[in-house]
Amino acid sequence: MDLAALIIADSRFPGGGHVHSGGIEEAVVRKLVVSERDLPAFLLSRLRTAGALAATFAAAAAHATTREVRSGHWRRLDAEFDARTPSQAQRAASRAQGRGTARAGRVAWPSPALSDLLGECPRPHHPIVLGVLVGVPHDAAMAAAYLAVSGPASAAVRLLGLDPFQVNAVVARLAEPMREVCAHAADVAGHDPATLPAPSSPGLDLFAEAHAAQHEEEVRLFAS
Repeated sequence: MDLAALIIADSRFPGGGHVHSGGIEEAVVRKLVVSERDLPAFLLSRLRTAGALAATFAAAAAHATTREVRSGHWRRLDAEFDARTPSQAQRAASRAQGRGTARAGRVAWPSPALSDLLGECPRPHHPIVLGVLVGVPHDAAMAAAYLAVSGPASAAVRLLGLDPFQVNAVVARLAEPMREVCAHAADVAGHDPATLPAPSSPGLDLFAEAHAAQHEEEVRLFAS
């Protein structure tokens, strides 16, 4: 796996992911997740929906860095991800993480592709920035898919005081479905952006909107 992918997937990477719970905070508030036993179903569902979407676009962005793309390609790719993210709160969270990742990436891995992306999309979605920084489709997909489950898992430990060893084991047992998601993302990485898969996650969309509305009325531990 490429070193850039490992660094970006590290919880210490200063991309801002630590302030986002991936929907787990709202699930905890609604008592849908109350213990380690509830985590596998939540994380697997997130992996196969929001995680698969992020992995697909990260792989597509990485693929684009290996070839000469036409002017407007990055804007189009960003717009296609936007269209597949119906929740305004989800879109805002993705762009916030994208901005933080781009800031860190410009220092660590400056490149013409990153400059072109930011020239067309000053506030790109997170998976697209991630893909440009990694530059290897399968590795970019793996980093995106891993972050889609490791972030909520870490948030669950903070929210519920769960045993971190048990939570880590839950994430480790997702290795096979994660490989499947990433293999498919890499397979379609070179497709036209308009034809890329659009796995939906209406439950997570509703959680995100509810969390955003409640965040205005009371303090929540996570921004999303």
